[in-house]
Amino acid sequence: MDFVMGSGGNSGFSRRVLIPMTITASIRQELGLILSRLSFGFKIRELKQRWFRMRKLITQFSGQKMKESKLKTQLSGESPKTVICPSCGGPPCGEEERQLCLQNLHLDNARLKEEHEKLSNLLAKFIGKPIPHIDAFNPIPGSTFGASLQPNFQNQAMGRANLDLDPGSGPLDNISLPFQFKGITDVEKTIMVETATNGMDELIRLLRIDEPLWNKSLTDGTYVINRDSYEKICIRASHFNSSSARFESSKDSRIVNMNAMQLIDKFLDSDKWVDTFPTIVTEARTIQVLEEGMPGNRSGCLQLMYEQMHILSPLVAPREYYFLRHCQQIEQGLWVMVDVSCDWPPQENISPSRCWRLPSGCMIQEMPNGCSNVTWVEHVEVDDKSQTHRLYRDLICSSSAYGAERWVVTLQRICERLSFSMDETLPTHELGGVINSPEGRKSIMKLGHRMVKNFCGILNMSSKLDFPQLSEVNNSGVRVAVRQNIQEGQPSGTVVSAATSLWLPLPTQNIFNFFKDPKMRVHWDTLSNGNPANEIAHISNGAHPGNYTSIIRPFVPTENNMLMLQESYIDVLGSMIVYAPIDIPSVNLAISGKDSSDIAILPSGFIISGDGRPDNNNGASTSSNSGSPAGSSAGGSLLTVALQILVSSSKEVNVESVATVNTLISSTVQRIKATLNCCNLD
Repeated sequence: MDFVMGSGGNSGFSRRVLIPMTITASIRQELGLILSRLSFGFKIRELKQRWFRMRKLITQFSGQKMKESKLKTQLSGESPKTVICPSCGGPPCGEEERQLCLQNLHLDNARLKEEHEKLSNLLAKFIGKPIPHIDAFNPIPGSTFGASLQPNFQNQAMGRANLDLDPGSGPLDNISLPFQFKGITDVEKTIMVETATNGMDELIRLLRIDEPLWNKSLTDGTYVINRDSYEKICIRASHFNSSSARFESSKDSRIVNMNAMQLIDKFLDSDKWVDTFPTIVTEARTIQVLEEGMPGNRSGCLQLMYEQMHILSPLVAPREYYFLRHCQQIEQGLWVMVDVSCDWPPQENISPSRCWRLPSGCMIQEMPNGCSNVTWVEHVEVDDKSQTHRLYRDLICSSSAYGAERWVVTLQRICERLSFSMDETLPTHELGGVINSPEGRKSIMKLGHRMVKNFCGILNMSSKLDFPQLSEVNNSGVRVAVRQNIQEGQPSGTVVSAATSLWLPLPTQNIFNFFKDPKMRVHWDTLSNGNPANEIAHISNGAHPGNYTSIIRPFVPTENNMLMLQESYIDVLGSMIVYAPIDIPSVNLAISGKDSSDIAILPSGFIISGDGRPDNNNGASTSSNSGSPAGSSAGGSLLTVALQILVSSSKEVNVESVATVNTLISSTVQRIKATLNCCNLD
């Protein structure tokens, strides 16, 4: 019902005021959340107190067991003349007194065991898993107190997990971490559980409340957190003390062509997580699963993870996080997945990351048609402005580079691609008659996906050489990296990678059309030697005509056995063209439907994105945009060119090889600029 504030007597009110039901419902919801958090806080405090009490009981019980064991040994194996009192060390006592002492010990042990079981059952309700039986802490027969029990108590004193609350949830194998993983203590786990729970509570608020927590842009409709409103609800100190640190926040929602449980499975598996976001996530590891979650829906799952993200160009600083990922099903058909950074690992020799993830993540709403409505929130604090080249500074600092829109758009695109790969119908008018089976189509698309993943993975180029021959006004210079390649699915030997990024006063769509046009390939593909190329197979992998996988035959007289596999990718945030030479026997293996994971590919390509600068009537908004097309209103674009060449099958590399690759990419950039009429940028 509505609450009424009316005049009467000396109340001082001159009219009746009705409070709408929406406001009262909001008040009730807020009160419920506050009470829920208070209740959880008391439960955590009580849980800690009872936990330490139970550990004390275990210590007492073990001590009593040892006393009983020693007394039995004395009664059975020693002469009555040598038996002494276990309490005072005095002369031996009589048989009746010995039996009474044993009886008292049995009674004490039974009482302690009963109290332990009560506390264990109570803790199991909070933790969700049974506590091991107390017999597990008994000394091994024939062992001494110092050899069997003392190490366990030392571990307890240091905070180590003496009670295995989650059997089988230890650290996963094959984890590449910059430190030696020594496990997670009880105290660390308690803090992690509380951090994840509080993060889930905060994320649900950010997902369900728009105003006043979010400000919506009147120009592009994007959402940014209102800092004043946020800080009134979520009181937290800045993680970085630097004046250059900043907050990035965004929220976006999309319909994706995948059911909710498939998405949950992909998000909780670190390998599938990388495969789902190959253009964003370059590396991910599950360090330890703290809670498995409920069978079937994974609700309650909690795991500690590591992630490295990198996008667009070597000029963009990668971001690394150690974070907790927590999944909860909050309603029927509705899941929330939260990521939140934690102060881990505690080692001092690990260089601190310059980014910190505040509660972020997504809400997945299951839909009747098998799709899912995914709402994404990204909220981070970063201090990487000095590490980001000025060409990409506007784009990165605008919260759009790693923002929520990029995550949901990428997810939507990868789910669409997967849906196309599962289509059993063969559109023969697209394929050119080369691929004649659904299995061959899937195999080629899988190979194209791996090619894109490998290409995005080499763009970090942390160990690099700089060749700043190009102009520093609108170009970055050339960055070269040399590596010994031993990865499966790539040619083994010494590989030289070279990349450069430049600004062009053209819309992103124009540049993408230029690169995907087979007739224009002679203007940028140095491997074609000026000869035209012919597309012999074309597989659509998305609704947009620019999303497809193709096989191209370059007319190179000296390379009759070589083809090109090419992946064209476009979404609302940008596009890319990735290609790799591949021999005819490998292509025949893939189109026959056989496993293509062993085919060696070494991709090169182009990444195109907006420059992040505000649009204006003159096109790109810089002082160098005099060459922008007439009537352009889409601003300028940022283009990254990256090439890879196998220079030696051994571990040896010479300076001439590196210089050759540098010259090759520099000439490629000059040819691109000449064809696009952008030579005057220098």
